[in-house]
Amino acid sequence: MSAAASAHPSSSPADRVISLGDGLPVVPERLLLAHARGQVLFIAGAGISRPAGLPDFRKLAIDVYAKLDTGVHAVITNSKDEDTGDLTGLTNQQIAEVRRFKRRDYDVVLGMLERRIDDTPSGASRVRATVAEVLRASGTAAAPIHKTLLQLADRGGATAIVTTNFDLLLQAGLPRTGKLQTYSLGGIPRPGRTSDFAGILHIHGALDRDAKRTSDLVITDQDFGEFYLRRRSVPDFIYDAARLFHLVLVGYSADDPPMRYLLNAIAADGVRFDDLKERFTFVGIDKPDPVLAEDWKGRGITPISYDSKDDHQVLLKLLEKWAELSAINGRPRVLDAAIKRLVNAPRNASAEADRDLFDHLLRRGNTSERVRISQLASKAGADIDWLDAIAAIVSEREAEASA
Repeated sequence: MSAAASAHPSSSPADRVISLGDGLPVVPERLLLAHARGQVLFIAGAGISRPAGLPDFRKLAIDVYAKLDTGVHAVITNSKDEDTGDLTGLTNQQIAEVRRFKRRDYDVVLGMLERRIDDTPSGASRVRATVAEVLRASGTAAAPIHKTLLQLADRGGATAIVTTNFDLLLQAGLPRTGKLQTYSLGGIPRPGRTSDFAGILHIHGALDRDAKRTSDLVITDQDFGEFYLRRRSVPDFIYDAARLFHLVLVGYSADDPPMRYLLNAIAADGVRFDDLKERFTFVGIDKPDPVLAEDWKGRGITPISYDSKDDHQVLLKLLEKWAELSAINGRPRVLDAAIKRLVNAPRNASAEADRDLFDHLLRRGNTSERVRISQLASKAGADIDWLDAIAAIVSEREAEASA
């Protein structure tokens, strides 16, 4: 076997990273292989709905104040984050809410507002009605990322995706011929690897399709306390899911209120139990930030960084390419074209990223898929080094299967 046949011969398989295309961030191969086995569960946050016109938690709080308390709204929109602004004319309660807003405790802010103006919080409170009103007035058409995540969420015979969003944009992103049940809060099925575990799972509640009906939503600090601490329904779900699947977070920032609660639940279980699978998150940054990466790692999450400029377009392109090349339901023509392109040049003259991608596409497949790719590469005129690499990977997989 030639020296060019093996990529990274001295590195650990756990350290391999794969570039799915030019200009795209690298992804740990262990995650890509887990996805090919149907062992990945995506958790989608507010960031995936912003391209469709939906607000994140901060903007949602601002929009609620615009309708319910113009005095506080003026302060939080006309002052910088580090400045409380002109508090003249505000009550002590309103000032306390402003300070909490500046600390980015938006769940606490909405809870304080609800207790102040509604007295006894309930599903029909003005705060909750306004939240639903704001969300319903926002976008209703799915963005490309909703459709892409639904494709990636297919485990092969069953599709399940978790979201902390209240909107129904994932449902809007389903193909016309596709059907997927919606579950919310206590109605969410227990995680499992069978086809019974499927659907769009709103762990913080979902807007009712009927605008005249009240929606049960986890919005305030009291709500999070109820479902995370008292009932423990969400942490129990997350723990069961993390034992069975590699959780992949998309559309979150580290200081999102839902993210804080999720991270706390995951970190707590990671300390108590050693059977949780590795968790990942896509992190948008505008410049290298090793401290942010360590912050995520310290919370038990492996970060995958990407350039956040141009409204996170790189993330969308990465996910779309991943979906196109998916071993479960990808586009065969795209995969075949990729193989032909990769072997068009001699292996020893190819970029390292191209060699790694070729090896990965072979490594992730079953026996029949590796045979098919081998035949395709041979017909495309692959040189001896590509063929040697195929032989090495086939031997590697056979050794793993017999171990």
